[in-house]
Amino acid sequence: MTEPIGTKPEIDFPEGPAPTELEIVDIVEGSGAEATPGATVEVHYLGVEYETGDEFDSSWNRGETISFPLNGLIAGWQEGIPGMKAGGRRKLTIPPQLAYGPAGSGHFLAGKTLIFVIDLVAVP
Repeated sequence: MTEPIGTKPEIDFPEGPAPTELEIVDIVEGSGAEATPGATVEVHYLGVEYETGDEFDSSWNRGETISFPLNGLIAGWQEGIPGMKAGGRRKLTIPPQLAYGPAGSGHFLAGKTLIFVIDLVAVP
């Protein structure tokens, strides 16, 4: 991934089996305010399925950032965003137990490992 912050990223197709633990990779380290557990964050993000590489959501496609409190999100975001600083870009690879649960639990992404690339725009 070499796209500049603020532009929609492209995710390289992962190799090997999906991880069983949360993987956090800083692509660009920010220098702004740091996100803390439970903080409200303003982000741009892209989400794809690990196994297929299919995009399932992107704030870039909607043309605007989104703000929300971390404590209202999936566990992988609650654990993977704190410590990130505004102006940074981070990739989270989130196993099912930290995303939407096991297959058959009702959500269309249940049972799937997910990859998110997140630009932290601000910590209001």
